[in-house]
Amino acid sequence: MKHVAVAAIITAGLLAAGCGVPSVSGVPGAPPSPTRAWTPPRDRIRADDSLTSAQVPPDLEGRIRALTLSDVISIGLANNPATRVSWANARAAAATYGAARATWFPTIDGAVNASRAQSPRPGGAAGIFKQDQLLPSLNLTWLLWDFGGRTGNVGAARETLIATGFTHNATLQSTVLAIETAYFQYIATRALNSAQQQAVAEADTNLAVAEERHRVGLATIADVLQARTAASQAQLQGEIIEGNLQVTRGALATSLGFPANLPFDLDSTAAEIPVGALRDSVDALINVALQGRPDLQASRALAAAAQAQFVRTRAGLLPSLQATGTLGQTYSTSIPDGASNYTIQLGLRIPLFDGGTRAYLTAAAGATADAARETTNGLRQQVILDVFSAYYSLQSTTKQVHTADDLLASATESAEAALGRYRAGVGTLLDLLTAESALASARAQRVQSRLNWNLALAQLARNAGVLDPTGGTGLHLVTDPSTTVPAR
Repeated sequence: MKHVAVAAIITAGLLAAGCGVPSVSGVPGAPPSPTRAWTPPRDRIRADDSLTSAQVPPDLEGRIRALTLSDVISIGLANNPATRVSWANARAAAATYGAARATWFPTIDGAVNASRAQSPRPGGAAGIFKQDQLLPSLNLTWLLWDFGGRTGNVGAARETLIATGFTHNATLQSTVLAIETAYFQYIATRALNSAQQQAVAEADTNLAVAEERHRVGLATIADVLQARTAASQAQLQGEIIEGNLQVTRGALATSLGFPANLPFDLDSTAAEIPVGALRDSVDALINVALQGRPDLQASRALAAAAQAQFVRTRAGLLPSLQATGTLGQTYSTSIPDGASNYTIQLGLRIPLFDGGTRAYLTAAAGATADAARETTNGLRQQVILDVFSAYYSLQSTTKQVHTADDLLASATESAEAALGRYRAGVGTLLDLLTAESALASARAQRVQSRLNWNLALAQLARNAGVLDPTGGTGLHLVTDPSTTVPAR
């Protein structure tokens, strides 16, 4: 009873101290109630070192505010966790393949056993018999034949190695595409911001003209109010675009593995990208993709690995032949100079009955191989669709660029004419504001058309499997200097 009372006192004390919850670094290990936050230990509240975790190549530190497309791709690939993960997986697969190939060779192990024995002498003789022994030995095991099981295992490891290599290449392409997407979106938003600044300046000019005409009695106050409203709208739109500019800049920094507030910028000539028409045919690009697209190649390798795994599993139903041997030397009190000993065995293992386990595993491996082949067939169809869709998307955006150029030229002439007519008193302010609105829209459409073209080009290169780690597309373009985006 005394022990029970002591246990009850200890339990009550624990409950009173912290409801039976163990502490971590001096604080309760769980929140005190469902509605209260958990207080972490002070040693777990640490400063974020993300500002210094990313790597800026030393040769780029001096021009961190004038990065080119190749610069940002190089930085992004170096800092992106996905590329490091795929690289580590490729190295692991290579090591696994090396281990699988080693099964073609015998396994040799060394052993040293030492013993000391003491016993009465036999036959009732007086005294104690003592025996010391030292037994060094080499043990050999060698699988000689297993009806393709070892071959299947090595083949599966080899194909898995190839698959992880292609997967790494696909990861590089996907990462480059994501970086280029963020890059071109920032470039486009910067160009749109510049265009909106022009619209703000033109709206201010219109307001000044309306106020001057009102001052000399050639316009009503309604014209001034309309012009002032248009100027405010232009200013508001500019502020929205300025915010979007910072957002896209932060997204680009994040795609490079940097914090969004890193002070960096792009080369001012980065917008000088000539638009060109594609010379490659859709059928040619589809053939290129079917031969070289890394994710499709990885899927083919995985299908081959699944087939090799089926061969390995099926071999478990068949006999296997194995050789074993032992070579040793015995040293003892009675044999001080040692004596050699060896054994050689040749064993045939014949599987007879296991309740059907091996048969079921073989059936499962065969079905898995079938599924892997069909997965590859499905991906092949998807690759064809990807290239086909991206090809005609690029064709469409190329035409949109030229149409947007024509639209901008026409809208510019219309706005200039409307301003001249309003200054001369033969046009209305409504005509001028309508023309200026059309001009601002044409500028935005021009920027958007070039953004769409750049994104479509990068997407087609990735879909065809020719987007390289430097950002090159490998596509054949006929560039038109008249479509070059001017530097901002």
